[in-house]
Amino acid sequence: MYTIRSVKDLQDLNPFIIIGCGGGGEKFSNFEGIETVGFVDDDENKQGKQFGSCDISNSLIDTIKNTDANSVAIMLPIGAEGVALKYAVQAIDNGKNLVTSFRSLSLIENQSLLKLANEKNVVIKEIGPRLDVIEELFGITHEKSSEILPKISYDPIAPVVFVGGTSQECGKRTTTRLLGKEAMSRGLNAGVISTDELGIEDPVDLNFRAGSLSAMDVPAAILQSVKTIEKEKNPDIIFIEGQSSLTEIGNPHPRGLSAAILIGAAPNVTVLCHRPNHPFRTPRGIIEEIKAIESVEDTKVVALSLNLRNEKEKSPLDYENEYGISADDIKTNGGSKLLNAILNSLKKDFPNLTDFVK
Repeated sequence: MYTIRSVKDLQDLNPFIIIGCGGGGEKFSNFEGIETVGFVDDDENKQGKQFGSCDISNSLIDTIKNTDANSVAIMLPIGAEGVALKYAVQAIDNGKNLVTSFRSLSLIENQSLLKLANEKNVVIKEIGPRLDVIEELFGITHEKSSEILPKISYDPIAPVVFVGGTSQECGKRTTTRLLGKEAMSRGLNAGVISTDELGIEDPVDLNFRAGSLSAMDVPAAILQSVKTIEKEKNPDIIFIEGQSSLTEIGNPHPRGLSAAILIGAAPNVTVLCHRPNHPFRTPRGIIEEIKAIESVEDTKVVALSLNLRNEKEKSPLDYENEYGISADDIKTNGGSKLLNAILNSLKKDFPNLTDFVK
């Protein structure tokens, strides 16, 4: 009843004031047949500047008074629900129709707005996640959008090491933990983040199942984890466990998760895990994964962590000679060699790490 299903539903409510001068606001104003007579944004850096064909205002009330708008569209991101609610009440109180986005102010979770709109005799509609379409395709869907975390930005102080892999079950969790353990044995204050609910062994600082989150929420979860660890323990270096692979053949579902963790980590350097002759996974290979990782993020793969349980012929040295980067079986030999490769690659930008190279 309240869901926008066609741009015609929006055209009937012209003209609009749009709240939010970001990607959502721009997309809304670009819908065919939409007439926009004003923009409003709380960001002082945007106010007074032109957005589309209008100057950005800091006041919805003033914009309502100075335009012939019939409706207000709230196109704010997740995390701005309080601000969105303020604008929604202002719009309805001033007799304006209201269009919300589930990312700004889900009507399912704000039933009082429906009652207020009914009392004021205005139209209220939502641009929803269209989970009804997914239910038609699969016969099942989420009760509501699974994207719930605010988008955040954070620049870590300490260097970040991402532990990726060429496939699932190739040693990422073990490698992350043992690198953290080796760093601590040298006197480094290491932060260790596991993205698996099974990552509960020391010295992991925190763990959560990244695969339980919306892919849109994963980078935020990683960034907030880094931010929290830096606040709590001021680490010298941070290790982040990846999941799955960017390039593994045959199972596409977790590959997006791998990319989301990598993007959130934005690592200074990367360690790549590989399990040769994997009995039940089909990795494309080391070269393919290195290219993919270094294309997605501005990082360098500096070492190979090898799981050799299915490898009967080649040694770590063979892999090192073949691929030109440090390689070792970390579970058998410990993390010393790989940590040296990491620290050596970081010491130019983080000279305080030089003393910890063995």
